[in-house]
Amino acid sequence: MERKPRKSSVSERGGLTCISFADYTGGMRLVLGSLLACFITAAGAQPLPIFDAHLHYSHDAWESVPVQDAIAIMRKAGIKRALISSSGDEGQQRLYQAAPDLVIPELRPYRSRGEIGSWVRDETLIPYLQDRLSKYKYAGIGEFHLYGADADLPVVRRMVELAKKHNLFLHAHSDIDAVERLFKQWPQARILWAHSGFERPERVAEMLRKHKNLWCDLAFRTDHASGGKVDPAWRTTFLQFPDRFMVGTDSYVPERWHYIPEHADWSRRWLADLPRDVAERIAWKNGEEVFGSLLQQH
Repeated sequence: MERKPRKSSVSERGGLTCISFADYTGGMRLVLGSLLACFITAAGAQPLPIFDAHLHYSHDAWESVPVQDAIAIMRKAGIKRALISSSGDEGQQRLYQAAPDLVIPELRPYRSRGEIGSWVRDETLIPYLQDRLSKYKYAGIGEFHLYGADADLPVVRRMVELAKKHNLFLHAHSDIDAVERLFKQWPQARILWAHSGFERPERVAEMLRKHKNLWCDLAFRTDHASGGKVDPAWRTTFLQFPDRFMVGTDSYVPERWHYIPEHADWSRRWLADLPRDVAERIAWKNGEEVFGSLLQQH
C-alpha cells in the first residue's frame, strides 16, 4: 500500500528552516520521529550593521534613558556607530566617554530645546561653541535648524567660521535656500543634510549633483520605502548616488530611544530591496567612511 504523508509542519529554529512529517497508515499511526531537513536561510545571516547618522541625547532623556541603557539600546539594535548630538552638550559627552567605539559626537548649538528658534540671533552662542571646541573632540556642528536668509546672520556666519577652523561637518536641518547660502559662505564646506531636506528625491538628486560635498540622512522619513519596497523615484536617486546617503532615527524626544531597534530593523527590510553593495553603503559604509576617522584628526 502506498503511504502518503497526511500531516506536515514547518517551523524555524535559530534561523534554520526545519520540516517534520508524521506518517499515517490506515487507522494505525506510525511515528517516524522528527525528520529534520534544515537549510540555511537569509534569517540565519548576520543582520546588516547600521550607522545611525541622526541621534540626540538631550537633557530630557538623561534620567528616563540613563547612559548605560542608551548604550545597550544601540548595541541591541546592531548600531555599528552613531552620530550623536545633544541639548546641552553634556549628554553626548557622557555617551562618548562610556562607549567611544560607538559614539561620534557632534556639537549642537542648543543648550536647551528652547533655543531651536532663537540660536541664530544669540550672541552668547559663539563663546559657548568656542569653549566646547577647546575642550572636546567633535566630528561636526549640528544638527541645527536653519532656513533661508537666516543663514547669513552674523551668529551663523561665525559658527560656519568655527566649523571651517576646526575642519568640522555642518549637520543642517535646512531648506535648499539655506544650504545654498552655507556653501556660498564656505564653498569647501561638508554638509550632512538632515532629513534630506524633506525634499522629493528628484530635488535631492539635483542638490547632490550640484554639490559634491553634500550628504543626506534619511531620518524621520518613510516616503522612500513602504512594505519593504523602495519607492521607484527614490530607488533611482539611491542608485545614482549610492555613496551620499545614510540612515538615521532622530531621537528628538526621549521616547524615540526605545524605537531605535525597531527603526534599525525597518531600515534593514527596505535596504534588502536594493542591490547588496548599495544597501551596505547606505546602511553603514558611507557613515563609517565619512565620519569614522574624523575624531582622530583633531
